[in-house]
Amino acid sequence: MFRISQFIREITDPTPAGPRRNPPGPVVIWNLIRRCNLTCKHCYSISADTDFKGELSTDEVFQVMDDLKAYKVPVLILSGGEPLLRQDIFDIARRAKAMGFYTALSSNGTLIDERNINAIADICFDYVGISLDGMEATHDRFRRKEGAFVASLAGLRLCRDRGLKVGVRYTMTEENAHDLRPLLSLVREEGIPRFYFSHLNYAGRGNKNRKTDAAHLTTRAAMDTLFNHCWEDHCAGREMDFTTGNQDADGPYFLHWVRRHFPHRANHIEAKLRQWGGNASGVNVANIDNLGIVHPDTMWWHVPLGNVRERPFSTIWSDLSNPLVAGLRQHPRSVGGRCGGCRYLPICNGSSRVRAEQAGGDVWGEDPACYLNDEEIAP
Repeated sequence: MFRISQFIREITDPTPAGPRRNPPGPVVIWNLIRRCNLTCKHCYSISADTDFKGELSTDEVFQVMDDLKAYKVPVLILSGGEPLLRQDIFDIARRAKAMGFYTALSSNGTLIDERNINAIADICFDYVGISLDGMEATHDRFRRKEGAFVASLAGLRLCRDRGLKVGVRYTMTEENAHDLRPLLSLVREEGIPRFYFSHLNYAGRGNKNRKTDAAHLTTRAAMDTLFNHCWEDHCAGREMDFTTGNQDADGPYFLHWVRRHFPHRANHIEAKLRQWGGNASGVNVANIDNLGIVHPDTMWWHVPLGNVRERPFSTIWSDLSNPLVAGLRQHPRSVGGRCGGCRYLPICNGSSRVRAEQAGGDVWGEDPACYLNDEEIAP
């Protein structure tokens, strides 16, 4: 995850750059249920509105949580499918909060209404993320359900009005890139404090629909829009949090943006970017799916590392016998193609290994979605 707002603040209020450090344990994105009331075009879990057999019971979830806490996992992101379809979701969330986890809810928002907003607010989730794929017509087309946009926006407003930190998640493709600016305006007008921009990763339905992935020029224009919008909010004193995910070339591209607009801060920003270190899949980010299978992150569902029913998560995550895990733990990673010769490899760390594998057949090959040109990445 690339935290644009954090780096924007470094332009006006620089802080000392230090060495790159990993947190004590990984952030765990936990797909507690695969069932979903929507069938979105870029769903990495290929969810559907049906029950999936073999999902972890409440007691099994609690046992795993005990192990995660002992392993110093700081964050649990409760996801799905649609996590609100799981009957024990509030029991799980309540226990997570009581154990001291930073506890987030990842929802499509359509099921957040007057019937459950009190329960959601009472949990005091540290963050509630809701996806919008653009404005109404675009969103409903992506979510394959008429009325999805209206319902999701209503859910956002209910959470916001109850004092919860809420944010919009947006995955850009060529089909919805035109809605980025109006969506940013909507977020600003609604007083939503966080906006997460996700690049398309080639997993699940996102892999099947990768032909609609944003072209490099479209991506560059979107990043310029985001950086400029974030700078405007910073200068206006608006407390917003802009982040991007699934494309760590955003860091080097931001550095080029800084060189154009604030050249006196370029060396400092580069040092802070090296401290950040880029892609952390399999290192600082982990995934547990609905069956208890552990993956390097949510985009790696085709690669099982082990099952929490058979071995504790802590044991699975500490096992470096898997060549993929060992390779992901290197920094910078041993990658080839354009990534291998890139001057910014220590900053982005090779970005998405899933895209490299799905597009080129080599998990250590170049990320085909890197939008920096050859001149920009030359040593």
